[in-house]
Amino acid sequence: MKVFYPYISGVAVLLFLLIGGNRAFAQDPQFSQFYAAPSQMNPALAGVFAGEFRFVANYRTQNYAILGNQSYKSIGASFDGRRKVGRDDFYSLGVAVLRDQVGESNFSQSRALLSASYLKYLGQGNKRGSGQYLVGGAQLGVGQWTYDWNDLWFSTQFEENPASINLSAPNGENLNVMETDMFLDFNAGLLYYYVIDRDNSLYLGGSMHHINGPRVTFLDNQDEVLYSRWIGQAGAEIGITREVSLLPAVAVMGQGPSFQTIAGMSIRYNNRDWREVALRAGLWGRLANAGEGVGFESAVVSTVLELERLQFGLSYDITVSGLSTANNSRGAFELSVIYVHPSKERLRVNCPKF
Repeated sequence: MKVFYPYISGVAVLLFLLIGGNRAFAQDPQFSQFYAAPSQMNPALAGVFAGEFRFVANYRTQNYAILGNQSYKSIGASFDGRRKVGRDDFYSLGVAVLRDQVGESNFSQSRALLSASYLKYLGQGNKRGSGQYLVGGAQLGVGQWTYDWNDLWFSTQFEENPASINLSAPNGENLNVMETDMFLDFNAGLLYYYVIDRDNSLYLGGSMHHINGPRVTFLDNQDEVLYSRWIGQAGAEIGITREVSLLPAVAVMGQGPSFQTIAGMSIRYNNRDWREVALRAGLWGRLANAGEGVGFESAVVSTVLELERLQFGLSYDITVSGLSTANNSRGAFELSVIYVHPSKERLRVNCPKF
């Protein structure tokens, strides 16, 4: 039976493409460390950091236990900088890229976006150093999907002996690499946050992605559009002692028939003698559905090391759904790196911890 597995996989992918259209691949890649992937979550998060400019990189690999080297791989990166407007307001400009790839067919989604946001100062709170901001942001860019047939097996490549396959034989499809046309992509979002003091803050935001309904199809005779994606997010920092604070957060998102929620909390420890060094440990849970009801999909453990300018994050998804039988509960590994360049005093703005 092992010899038929790649053949069945190729046929299944082909059927998804021809029958399911975009619905088979219409979902955007997700990061468990959503708090460390600002450009993928909300355009309004551009410029919301305590520095002059910021660089973010994210990497995720998923279901390696099942797919091996053909596992899901998502890579994202962004750069944004902030400048002052008038006395208390700011604007930010940036760029973000994303690539997601999976399977023997090397199906991939690629996007490149320009970001812009405006931070409006709403006033100071009761304590020195506090402040409230309302941020509006937008992203505009291009994307493309690609697909490679070369490593898939088809029935025309089977010889008379069903136990042998001739990969050099024509596959009968007359196609080597399929790709969609470049499509225009537009996203927008809002964010409100309130920094109460050094160890307490809160934020609430929402965004819409693929607002323009880009046409994304591999077949000329189909008129498919990419599902719009909505995201709601909220979080806070709650100071417990001088050294310890809690960072609860939640992200709720939907795209077409799919729905997902990830929520949890990190405990942050910062010994003041360490100056700008802090440690976090977190536990998160993901609920998801694919049109057949909501279920508990995975538990995520995370850790973050904060240095003066750098932040390193590691997380691991532990599968708890029915898929755990196939992958032995080994879901996804994720890495994030954030560099924030210190700002000059005139560019300083108070920001919450994400």
